[in-house]
Amino acid sequence: MPNAIVTLKEGEGRSLKAGGPWIYDNEAASVEGTFDDGDIVTVADHRGRFLCQGFINRKSKLLVRVMSRDENAVIDRAFLQKRVRDAWEYRKRTVDTSCCRVIFGEADFLPGLVVDKFSDVLVVQSLALGIDRMKNTILELLTEALAADGVTVRGIYERSDAPVREREGLARVKGFIGPAFDTKVEICENGVRYLVDVAEGQKTGFFLDQKYNRRAIRPLCAGARVLDCFTHTGSFALNAAQAGAESVLAVDASELAVAQARENAALNGLSDRVTVRCADVFEFLPALIQKKERYDVVILDPPAFAKSRGAVKNAVKGYRQINLRGLQLVKDGGYLVTCSCSHFVDAALLAETVRQAANNVRKRLRLVEFRTQAPDHPILFGAEDSSYLKFFIFQVLREG
Repeated sequence: MPNAIVTLKEGEGRSLKAGGPWIYDNEAASVEGTFDDGDIVTVADHRGRFLCQGFINRKSKLLVRVMSRDENAVIDRAFLQKRVRDAWEYRKRTVDTSCCRVIFGEADFLPGLVVDKFSDVLVVQSLALGIDRMKNTILELLTEALAADGVTVRGIYERSDAPVREREGLARVKGFIGPAFDTKVEICENGVRYLVDVAEGQKTGFFLDQKYNRRAIRPLCAGARVLDCFTHTGSFALNAAQAGAESVLAVDASELAVAQARENAALNGLSDRVTVRCADVFEFLPALIQKKERYDVVILDPPAFAKSRGAVKNAVKGYRQINLRGLQLVKDGGYLVTCSCSHFVDAALLAETVRQAANNVRKRLRLVEFRTQAPDHPILFGAEDSSYLKFFIFQVLREG
């Protein structure tokens, strides 16, 4: 059992009681007992009533990350084994598991840990001290769970190189866990092949959360002229081309991403219809408008513009600008596909921002579809950060 207890101030713990996964440092009245940062502690309300168990880190604003709401739970190997098996069983029922997110932090009750599966390779990102100490055990248990279903893990690569680790008092870490292997891994998603660079690609190497959203654009793209902005490794562009697009122009500011997108286009035999340009989208779109270019489908999948609540105002300006430009490039009756992965910009705010942009260029929008992240990135009610991706498809109509 835990050797220390965190007692909350009177009136605190409301988020926790509503299903939230964290105790913030300013909610605690006292911490009593013997412990080291990263240890499991008990959390109680101001009257001493049990609330949860979780691992503590006094260096973090997230003082305690919840591991269990059961007072009698023992956070041991058997406990972690059940968490891992539950996560894998959920994926088997909800998504194509050839490539998927197997563990999604708080939404799988393993806070601070992300594990992505790319074919027979696992990529792990550990973002919290307590879970970092459990990481190797969890990976061992996950490898065993996969092996029980006939999946042999060829290698594991760690991408714990995110700046957020420094807020936990942790160094950034990147490299092999176990034997080295070729870090360019081929996967197939929606029938499209990709080479994923797990060592050098963004985050874990590939954005799996848009898996079924990429498939959703296919009916729009047959015979279409398509513009894919912030293409990263070309995933939306390749889905459009494979669905029969006449031509696709894919744009990204990263030279590495552009090189990977071109490589992926060649891998799928689509280089004749997919052109990839390295350019700043904010500068590139006005240049296209000036040339009077028009497209049947315009896709906007930018990186997160708001990484904190204080950044929302400027983020909205960015979303309004790119959507306004994107709308100007859509033919009458064509389609705008627009996304946000900023947790702090919710669906209603993004929709209103796009509506304002449409008004500014005298366009009307017809909502075709609203989607969110793939089911392997589950949204856990109460854990607000688990809900972050917004994906809209609009038909763009002339006002009048």
